[in-house]
Amino acid sequence: MKMKLMAATLAAAIASTAAFADKVTFKSGSYLTGKAGTVEGGDLNFVSDDLGEMKIAVDKIATLESGTDHLVVYTDKTEETKVLTVKDGEFIADGKALDMERVKAIDPAPEQWHGAVNAGWQSARGNTYKNSGSVLAEASRRWEKDRVTAKFGYYFTETGTSKKDRETSERRWEVEAQNDYFVTGESFYIYGNGRYEQDEIAGLDYRLTLGAGVGYQWLDKFESEATGVWDFNQEVGAAWVKQDFKEDDPDAEDSYAALRYAHHLKYLPKWTDGVEIFHNFEYLPQVDDWDNYLMKADIGVTTKLILDFDLLAKIEWDYNSTPAAGRKSSDTCYIVGLGYKW
Repeated sequence: MKMKLMAATLAAAIASTAAFADKVTFKSGSYLTGKAGTVEGGDLNFVSDDLGEMKIAVDKIATLESGTDHLVVYTDKTEETKVLTVKDGEFIADGKALDMERVKAIDPAPEQWHGAVNAGWQSARGNTYKNSGSVLAEASRRWEKDRVTAKFGYYFTETGTSKKDRETSERRWEVEAQNDYFVTGESFYIYGNGRYEQDEIAGLDYRLTLGAGVGYQWLDKFESEATGVWDFNQEVGAAWVKQDFKEDDPDAEDSYAALRYAHHLKYLPKWTDGVEIFHNFEYLPQVDDWDNYLMKADIGVTTKLILDFDLLAKIEWDYNSTPAAGRKSSDTCYIVGLGYKW
């Protein structure tokens, strides 16, 4: 009698679980059971009882039977929590199709900080004594109207034939921050930024750069089925540069007004998971003397190693048309480091 009661209880529990499982029926007629999750970019996150985690394109769904709550954000900035189902590729709420022209987002990603910290070190002993290291960090966050980005870099190199005669051949650091305010939609924005840097070997006691202008986000996580995901924006504006050298060139300006052009590119190839290619460029010519200008550029790649750790390889290039006396205009830095990304 007890065995029969236990079997009946188990059968009832299994039936109850099946009854409350979410069910996705495709337009082809096949179906999956499991647990429906959030909606991201037209895809439903779904945990199948048989196949595990997956993304299902909403336009391929004939019906979705689910009691899952979803956050619906409208274009007028109001929000509602609704139980959404799907019928013939359309979202259904309260028995009728959801007016997608009024919907800004469904289950928007929570606003949070993203960033990375990378560190590299090289050491050589024998005929050459060398230590070289770098620490790079960046963080960014995007709100509805604002985007904040902050970066830090420190570089150090000492070389010689032995520990006793080693000399520092590079020691520099810089910190910068920028705030973008999106005026209309998610493309056009105004920005304000600042950067402070020191470079002992280049003879730069300090350089302070403050700027403001406008920018346009041409591609914002634009996903191409053929190539992958792209981010690209361009900026133009004005800047003020204040600097001091250990040994001034007679033609060097202590402070001056400059124009500014910059662009930023990120690319995640579709065919290689965990790889990100990036390129940044900035040009600052003096307003009343175009022969005096600063340029900064980098190009590099990060590739995921394990968990949130990645490998960074990049080239940085700095150019000052009017450097300190006895110094070269161009500096190139090659960096390979291990990093953590969040």
